[in-house]
Amino acid sequence: MRKFRTETDSLEVRVPADAYWGAVTQRAIENFRISGGGFPQQFIIALARVKKACALANMELGVLSEDIGRVIVQALDDVIVEKKFGDQFPVDVYQSGSGTQTNMNMNEVIANRANEILGQPLGSKTPVHPNDHVNMSQSSNDVIPTAMHICLLEEISDRLVPAVESLIRTLDEESREFRGIVKIGRTHLQDAVPIPLSMEFDVYRSHIEAALGDVLTVRDDLAVLPIGGTAVGTGINVPPEFSKLVVRHLEKITGFPLTESSLKAAAIASHNTIVRLSAALRSLALACIKMSTDIRWMASGPHAGLGNLLLPVNEPGSSIMPGKVNPTQAEALTQVCIRVIGNDTTVSLAEGLLSNLELNLAKPLIMVTVLESV
Repeated sequence: MRKFRTETDSLEVRVPADAYWGAVTQRAIENFRISGGGFPQQFIIALARVKKACALANMELGVLSEDIGRVIVQALDDVIVEKKFGDQFPVDVYQSGSGTQTNMNMNEVIANRANEILGQPLGSKTPVHPNDHVNMSQSSNDVIPTAMHICLLEEISDRLVPAVESLIRTLDEESREFRGIVKIGRTHLQDAVPIPLSMEFDVYRSHIEAALGDVLTVRDDLAVLPIGGTAVGTGINVPPEFSKLVVRHLEKITGFPLTESSLKAAAIASHNTIVRLSAALRSLALACIKMSTDIRWMASGPHAGLGNLLLPVNEPGSSIMPGKVNPTQAEALTQVCIRVIGNDTTVSLAEGLLSNLELNLAKPLIMVTVLESV
């Protein structure tokens, strides 16, 4: 049978004895049994990076002792570098709209790991405390949006941009291959005047390049961070120079050029920048749907359809019709794009309905939805 320990803050709660999380996380596990899924690892690591930058800034300012600060950083590197403790972040994504439970989940895991390094038992909260030390100079309301920006910056740069650039290169290759081939153009799906096949592929490339340009523009805006704004963007309980130092440390940790927001309340009360990213991803999805739908039409046949393109034989197309080749890659891409368009609607409603006064209350939902689209 699993053993438990009892933890007390304002209430008592039983926590599994071997868990690195604490009372707040345990309550969240019990209170938010909704989807069965939490934040992806990419976000957890981004959040840990923000916490590391905050710890380094607090040490530099002299408000966090070197002894405690160093062991907090060591514990955070277990998550960031060693990719440990991935199973210690079980909080459902449908939780407090500020992401408070996930922020506290990180604070508790890091505090317990730091105390373990120092020879203390799990749940001791001393000498490293999850609130007083790991969360020093921070609030969920500025930490979570900062981690959202960092995570999306990394995923756009490392995954989305290389994939789209590869697609653009492939379209260029196809355009060169198809030069000199003239086919019948079609409007209203009816025969029209002739058009070079290469021009049709130039059109796809042009649409996709334009959508990628919009994504890159918003990516630059994600580099502006609200860290240091704490609860409502005023910076209450934050030492002078804290946010500037955090941004400098985050630049070293992530390798991205970053800046401190001049109006931190803006990215706490609303996620307009991420909404614009979602819209740019929708435009990219629409460009891909146009391309994949055209390819499906041009490959129809091959005898009784348009028959303009011969598709690669990637797999058998039918269980009862030998030799049939289906446009399965185009169909898969179209389904992905439909999901991205639906995600954009989710993000729009999350921004429009839950940006109330000083705090947007759909941060977890916006984060996981846009990350999936990326």
